[in-house]
Amino acid sequence: MLTLFWLAAAIVFYTYVGYALLVGAWAALRRQQGTTPPTPAFEPPVTLIVPAYNEADILAEKMRDCLALDYPADRLRLLVITDGSDDASGAVLAGFPGVRHLHQAARGGKAAAENRAMRHVDTPFVIFTDCNTLLNPAAVRYLVAPYADVRVGAVSGEKRVRAEGGAAGAGEGLYWRYESFLKRCDSDIYSLMGAAGELVSFRTELFAPLEADTILDDFVQSMRIVAAGYRVVYEPRAYALESPSFSLAEEMKRKVRISAGGWQAMSRLTGLLRPWPRPVLTLLYVSHRVLRWSLTPALLALALPLNAALALRYGGLYAVLLAGQVAFYGAAALGWWQAARGRSAGPLLVPLYFTMMNVAVFQGAARFWRRGQSAAWDKARRAAAT
Repeated sequence: MLTLFWLAAAIVFYTYVGYALLVGAWAALRRQQGTTPPTPAFEPPVTLIVPAYNEADILAEKMRDCLALDYPADRLRLLVITDGSDDASGAVLAGFPGVRHLHQAARGGKAAAENRAMRHVDTPFVIFTDCNTLLNPAAVRYLVAPYADVRVGAVSGEKRVRAEGGAAGAGEGLYWRYESFLKRCDSDIYSLMGAAGELVSFRTELFAPLEADTILDDFVQSMRIVAAGYRVVYEPRAYALESPSFSLAEEMKRKVRISAGGWQAMSRLTGLLRPWPRPVLTLLYVSHRVLRWSLTPALLALALPLNAALALRYGGLYAVLLAGQVAFYGAAALGWWQAARGRSAGPLLVPLYFTMMNVAVFQGAARFWRRGQSAAWDKARRAAAT
């Protein structure tokens, strides 16, 4: 029990703290080795694709945002695909004659829609952005600039969460600040370990059709490009601004879907677990992704009963550690209770969101093994922008 408890504690610590310290120091050393010389203006033809399912209420705002991007209009093609939508999306898009609209009645999910949209792309680079996000004006310029390096196969922008929506918004925003730090480090060391679908670009020639049931299309597509020997670059100066989840329940629903997609992705990316010939890739992938979606939550759950047994047998340090664990999860429960009543979670936000993420892994894993997560999921409600 002693060995298992301390092994579990070490892996949990490494996953959430040690890895950040490791890649933070490693990336800092890489940056000191020299800066990348500025590249000349690079303005290749680009297709910007917006998958939208029943988004008529926000579609006009999204189109105006895309059309206002700071990029030569004759080199930026805008395509919207609304497969399965049964709202007024078509009528909205009719008001934007320069936008190409693809639609079919059948709904196959985001991956299927993206596969279909790609058959209509003839530019060397393609960008995907979610309909419920707004882009900064220079986003396209920042996304295409790294492609001057032929080793770059994909470029991901940053997801930013508006500071609204109570505990759900504060928790999601805190998580993405931490995640963005890790993404920047991974990218500087070797390659980004999975792009965010809110804003991501690819070399068109490297885009391979995904399985129609793919849940995390952005993650799987970008990691397959890494597996093919290319880099995926993280470019935080290109960002997509998104409202947070409407409530903790909606955020939990989103986390469970992501966890189910994580398990599906791991089952399809097994080659990345082989450390040779690219041990750094395997280290980053396992540390940043695999541990979070599999072993670490299990060890975190095991640590509590193990700690209780050791506290009963030895007391002392183990009693103190047990009290700490109980207090942490008690704080998470209290934070949930306060947030559910519309009150600020305050300092309870960290234990609350951390616990939510790990509970979601178990629910997502169960959903994956039962094949209960459809690629055409119900959208999580988002807080209204203020």
